[in-house]
Amino acid sequence: MNRFTVVYDACVLYPAPLRDLLMRLALTDLYRARWSDQIHQEWIGAVLRNRPDLTREQLERTRSLMNAHVRDALVDGYQALIPALELPDPNDRHVLAAAIKCGADLILTFNLGDFPEQVLASYGISACHPDAFMIDQLNLDPENVCIAIRKHRASLKNPPKTVEAYLETMGEQGLEGFTQSVRNYTAEL
Repeated sequence: MNRFTVVYDACVLYPAPLRDLLMRLALTDLYRARWSDQIHQEWIGAVLRNRPDLTREQLERTRSLMNAHVRDALVDGYQALIPALELPDPNDRHVLAAAIKCGADLILTFNLGDFPEQVLASYGISACHPDAFMIDQLNLDPENVCIAIRKHRASLKNPPKTVEAYLETMGEQGLEGFTQSVRNYTAEL
């Protein structure tokens, strides 16, 4: 198993299409995916605020499946680190604390400004936008990334998605560069 460790910030776990693709990638062992209960609480809270058609029970089921299927994903014991950390948004300190605790190399987030490079560097951690991260994963192991995409696309049954529709959805998730790069592999998707 690859020891490169990535902490998923809550913003990459909602909306569902990106979360589901990241879960598929986590199962490939290209890297170790990690998160905490507090990160779960954040994305679940955001979904409940924006999607009144979903219930907490449905989202707790998703949370349980994530924890059960991704080996050693749940980070705990980081809470004592939070008070000593300084970030532009104090509400993000728990993400950095979890990353420090589990020896993460990277925080995957859309909110790069919330995780300044100079602060993270002192802990040997970087922050990365999901689009750049996905391009890196594709460049490192196109076969496994394509397998993850194929499995994710095959799981979408209501409605099923063509390759083009799937790539359009991923582009809407903020993965514009990745969707352009992965077009070179459409036959494998």
